[in-house]
Amino acid sequence: MLKEKAVASLGQQSLLLPAWVKAALLANDRLKLYLTMLQAAAQHAGTPETPLTDWGRDLAQAGLHDAGWLQELVKTAYFDDRLLLIPQLDQLTRALAGDLLTMARPLCEGSSHQDAELAGRRDGWLQRLRTMAEDEGLSPDALADLTRGDRKGGDSFHILVMDIHKRLNAMSGEIATESIDGAHVWQVEPSDKVLIQSFMRGLNRTAPLKFSHPGLDTAVTRDGPRLLIQNDIGTNDVHVLVIEVEEGTIRLHYSDLHPGRFDFFRQMLEGAGFEWTVSDPMTSDGLNAGKPYTLGTAVLTATSQNALCNGLEAVGARIVFVIDWNRARKRLQSFVRKPQAIALLRRAADQEWGHMAWLLAGGDRLVFNAMQAVDSEAFRIGDRLDEVLGEESATAFLLELMRIASVMLRQQLPMGMVADEARMLLARVLRKRTFEFDLLAEHAAYCHALALALCSALEDGSTVSAEQNSNLVLRAKAWERKADHLLMEARQRAERQLRWVPVVELLEKSDDVADALEEATFIFSMTRLDSLAGLPPIVQSALRRLADTTLAAIQDQIKAIEIARRVSESGEPADSELFLQTLWRMLRAERLCDELSRQARMKIVVALASVPVNLLLASDLANTIEKASDGLLAAGHALRQMVINKTGISA
Repeated sequence: MLKEKAVASLGQQSLLLPAWVKAALLANDRLKLYLTMLQAAAQHAGTPETPLTDWGRDLAQAGLHDAGWLQELVKTAYFDDRLLLIPQLDQLTRALAGDLLTMARPLCEGSSHQDAELAGRRDGWLQRLRTMAEDEGLSPDALADLTRGDRKGGDSFHILVMDIHKRLNAMSGEIATESIDGAHVWQVEPSDKVLIQSFMRGLNRTAPLKFSHPGLDTAVTRDGPRLLIQNDIGTNDVHVLVIEVEEGTIRLHYSDLHPGRFDFFRQMLEGAGFEWTVSDPMTSDGLNAGKPYTLGTAVLTATSQNALCNGLEAVGARIVFVIDWNRARKRLQSFVRKPQAIALLRRAADQEWGHMAWLLAGGDRLVFNAMQAVDSEAFRIGDRLDEVLGEESATAFLLELMRIASVMLRQQLPMGMVADEARMLLARVLRKRTFEFDLLAEHAAYCHALALALCSALEDGSTVSAEQNSNLVLRAKAWERKADHLLMEARQRAERQLRWVPVVELLEKSDDVADALEEATFIFSMTRLDSLAGLPPIVQSALRRLADTTLAAIQDQIKAIEIARRVSESGEPADSELFLQTLWRMLRAERLCDELSRQARMKIVVALASVPVNLLLASDLANTIEKASDGLLAAGHALRQMVINKTGISA
């Protein structure tokens, strides 16, 4: 991964010096070995009968485990007259050039350590190495220029390496790091310590939530007036965070290849008072395999030193929550929709539980295993958790499971205990789940809307415009269709889970109510046509009483469903009694509707005997409203039976 390139792309090269010096010293070891083996190759080519040295240990110590070509270089080199022929010359010159660049980088590219003389010598040798690669072999002068250590003969590649090494040793002393609360720090001022401690206080508070995952190493230095803080978030090459602190302002630069994770981090910092400027997705050579990533800058201007420290602590505490964020989101989406998955991660971050413990405990497999162990009949292969429990209950279950996993793993309890807790938690949720009542309540709400609209229309009479009359019919049709969709949803569930069969039977009866009320609304709209001029007040009054009684019965149905939900959860005697009282009141309304329907028809015949069309429509309207009350009677009996079967309360 190319974290160094990413940090450099943010313009903070001074943060890289310790890493550059470390890499340069390792390159020095490799270069010395290359030159030593080149000299050994020349000696063996001159005296082939001498035994070959085994360079395996030397190569391993230099980190060149896969450089078998160097062993071959010593073995296969030979002289043609005075020209040393090396089949691996191209590989050798490329290795020398690459490590020379790495070794000289802190001295030639560091912002405050640039050495023009060394850079010139480096560039000269890079050009010579390119030329050597094109030759057939090495002449005696070329071999001496590479390996000579005596300055009397002039400059050489070996001498350049020694000079760079000497300067690197001096630089290592200049940037020798100290540790402040775990941060690697160099060349800072005494007043910076409180700022560094503030950042690390937030970081160290939440860092245990990453568990064994790599990341969160922090480097701090000063570049003129700016204190620079870089945090190694994870293993991805463009997932980088660099902070500048200068004159009471925190300026944070953040890059991320996942737009969703970038937005998540952005929103967390906005909650801490930061304001963002986000660029369009960009690409950089050598980073993220050329794929686009997002770069943004967050700024917090503090009004006091205390506010500045609080801002740094807030940033430090939130970094851990973007580690492996995308993997956690994808796993959560096996159970809930994407917005709910992101909301879960946000809640877990706000509570400082995190998501890594849940992933380590099994993540999606932890939940799938609990689903199968708790109730294989309720959960079938392919079922989503939110489809069985409902979105609210599924989200609450997952959030609590993330909390449990975080607490238990931080206490170093066995993974098996987390799995046991997951099963027990899901069992409790299943015992309390009321999703079927959510669906029943939603369907009843559409019936209520239809009945209320019809009552209001009967109250208004014919004093409405044609457009208002048409809108009434369209609204009623839309509500009736939504009620139909709820019935279809219940039928789909019943195909997989037998426990949904009683719900379907109840909804089929309730859907007759919605159909009748929608039809009644349409019939009444026809009486408002200009050619009919509406119904007489005495007829409308009778129909309104019939509709009002039906509306009251639907209101009792809604109350009965909510009471049934509580009865299902707690089984309290008071709730059971209230449920039955409400249900019987709803059922008695059907008898009242029968009587009101007869009274209405009598008034219709008397008032509209001379108007055949109105007589027909009004009579049809009364019958249709009465049909809705019949549907409520059937639905009430079905709800009563469902609750009795579910809870065993006395009938």
